[in-house]
Amino acid sequence: MEPREHWWREAAIYQIYVRSFADSNGDGEGDLAGIRERLPHLVELGVDAIWLTPFYVSPLADGGYDVADYRDVDPRFGTLEDFDALLESAHASGIRVIIDIVPNHTSSAHRWFREAVAAEPGSPERARYLFRDGGGPHGEEPPNNWSSIFGGPAWTRLKRPDGTPEQWYLHLFDAEQPDLDWTNPEVHEEFDDVLRFWLERGVDGFRIDVAHGMVKDGALPDLPEGAQAGLLDGDTSLPYFDQDGVHDIYRRWRALVEEYPGGRALVAEAWVEDAERVARYLRPDELHQAFNFEYLTSPWDPARLREVIDRSLSANGAVGAATTWVLSNHDIHRHVTRFGGGEQGLRRARAATLLMLALPGSVYLYQGEELGLPEVTDLPEDALQDPTWERSGRTDRGRDGCRVPLPWERGPEPCGFGPEGSEPWLPLPEGWGELSRAAQKGVPGSTLELYTAALGTRRELEALGDGAMTWLDAPEGVLHFEREPGFRCAVNLRREPVEIGSEGTVLLSSAPVDAPAEGSLTLPADTAVWLRV
Repeated sequence: MEPREHWWREAAIYQIYVRSFADSNGDGEGDLAGIRERLPHLVELGVDAIWLTPFYVSPLADGGYDVADYRDVDPRFGTLEDFDALLESAHASGIRVIIDIVPNHTSSAHRWFREAVAAEPGSPERARYLFRDGGGPHGEEPPNNWSSIFGGPAWTRLKRPDGTPEQWYLHLFDAEQPDLDWTNPEVHEEFDDVLRFWLERGVDGFRIDVAHGMVKDGALPDLPEGAQAGLLDGDTSLPYFDQDGVHDIYRRWRALVEEYPGGRALVAEAWVEDAERVARYLRPDELHQAFNFEYLTSPWDPARLREVIDRSLSANGAVGAATTWVLSNHDIHRHVTRFGGGEQGLRRARAATLLMLALPGSVYLYQGEELGLPEVTDLPEDALQDPTWERSGRTDRGRDGCRVPLPWERGPEPCGFGPEGSEPWLPLPEGWGELSRAAQKGVPGSTLELYTAALGTRRELEALGDGAMTWLDAPEGVLHFEREPGFRCAVNLRREPVEIGSEGTVLLSSAPVDAPAEGSLTLPADTAVWLRV
């Protein structure tokens, strides 16, 4: 693959949730060999890179984000040889590969944690994690009042084999995901080595899980009464998120990856919804990208979208970084459903796609959005596997609904996800075969064909990708902008058609539009259009 040092500034990157993409062997779970078999689809779709969710050895207590061995592939997903073969095939196809790294916590099945449990309080083995004595007369109370993001307390107390209770350990997520102590030099050295292991195999970058959470306030203070245990909202200061110390880690990692040729990218999952705080992760000596969660969570509202776009571009531009745009991922309801579901939700989702692909910077696509897949909201309770379901007392169904395996073919389950007769790890809804790639390929007006055309046009036009944009005058409820002289995008977010003053040729639209009249264009409700002026 031809090196391009700053490829991430305008790439279209496709997220693969490994367990749900393609099952090559019929065991019900997606795997690396299945991804390799389906690479031609991604080439046809027109993406520049793929991001793989964790495929490491793991008990899968949290979908693989509980890592027991960072240097090997879980047998359910394949082998290191399968990974090398996938990487080679992807590169030969012109597709780069980003992999997940999970540095905030390990699995409780990791060798380090097993050693810590077997060791004594104050030992070097325990110093790799956040072990603390409890409060109360007998240490029976947690060290502080922090709660898990998944629900319930953020502390679990160890017991000796004879049942004697002793120290507590911190887990901001599931109890099977103990947090590492990043004040320990051994932790830094271990992850330096893990990064090098995969860089030397040829990966093109890392998506950093919980990138804002590795450093905690050393005093471990209680949260103020009423404070939320979850994600930042731009106005909240939490003692375990977005601490200044994380930036020292990323300066070290940036220097490390720059030792390798070909442009290796570091991407932050930083739930820091203030654009200026996010931009601090993207200073020239830190990370290359950060997911734009403020955009991801924006409602279908023109004023809000324009505000987020402007703020994102301004904050990132101030540190010389390109902006990323994303509509869905494996942690949030699919945007067809968020935008209203049904015909309205799909119509808005298609328009949102053209808007996103026309903005300056790079885009992240979540597997299945090119098929217009909705959130699966009615999975049987006995099928749910997200730890949030149990930790919330079965009040929050969690994230399984956006992780249902992909339909590739028409017909009954497994719809080509795996060999005929195999049973996927999560059930596919009845009728999903009609949303499959086979059902949409070559069908004019299908969502798959819209994505393929849009990604192809985006790659061909120098106006798109990295660069500047200029807002144009537009009626209320319409976003209208120019990327450079000759290319414009207009999006009608109103519930009724609207006429916009715009000459030119329609390159692409998310729904049928009337041919431009003399100097004007009628844009239907919830519709986006690309124009060559």
